[in-house]
Amino acid sequence: MMKKLFAAVLMSFSAAAAVAVPFGSQSVLVVEDDTGKVLLEKNADRLMPIASLTKLMTAMVVLDAKQDMDEPIEIEQSDVDVIKHSTSRVPVGATIPRRDVLQLALMSSDNRAAASLARTYPGGPAAFKAAVKRKIAALGMTQTAIEEPTGLNPANRSTAEDLVKMAHAASRYPEITRITTDPKDIINIKGREVEYHNTNRLVGAKGWDIGLSKTGYTQEAGRCLIMKVKAAGKNATMVLLNAGASSVRVLDALNIRRYVLGDNSSTAFAANAPRAKASAGGTRRVKHVKARRRHR
Repeated sequence: MMKKLFAAVLMSFSAAAAVAVPFGSQSVLVVEDDTGKVLLEKNADRLMPIASLTKLMTAMVVLDAKQDMDEPIEIEQSDVDVIKHSTSRVPVGATIPRRDVLQLALMSSDNRAAASLARTYPGGPAAFKAAVKRKIAALGMTQTAIEEPTGLNPANRSTAEDLVKMAHAASRYPEITRITTDPKDIINIKGREVEYHNTNRLVGAKGWDIGLSKTGYTQEAGRCLIMKVKAAGKNATMVLLNAGASSVRVLDALNIRRYVLGDNSSTAFAANAPRAKASAGGTRRVKHVKARRRHR
């Protein structure tokens, strides 16, 4: 009953009207995939660091190169993070097939894994960076700069508007959608079976139908999230940037599912959170640039 009432209220507004919805992330954009309609936006054109959301671009560029996914990659000392000195459960000296390295970079957001993918790209890191630049241009991401493959560098910056384009392109790669929606995986590390988990705790959670997922965090970027979800018969892409905590990021996703997509099965929102605007008229559209589909 509440879902029907909310939908009726939204439909009653003119194209210029909006419904205030509380959100904690500093930048928010929700787009209906089938139509390109902007369902909700808050500072969607604000340029911000994107942290490990970068790894979706890294994965696309690596897959575009059609490298041997069974080729072993040795994790080297040069892959260790010297920007943020972040930890990793992937030790230097471990030799792992490229497909598992990609799994580690996307699902558990391992920085050494992402760095090694760029290092072993045909032509090395310089060629990788050039390929990233070309991919950004091909996708029409005019407000995006990516300097390295992990997202640790705060110079990796974009807007929620551009990141919707990146998410749409990434969702056309079966390997990326499969990996980013795996709740966990077991990978052989130096002869030992090690279990790794998805950094997005909503993946695999009851009631969530997620088609693509990537989290990110650095001090400069805050807590970030890209997700493609299906709820209440709608397919939508959400981008959340610079939330103050993981709990805020998750709560924003829950609120989008309930109050923007019209799915009443998620929890209520926090009463004191900052407000964003949900588009009522649907006059704005986000154009998607199709990326070529890759198969394993």
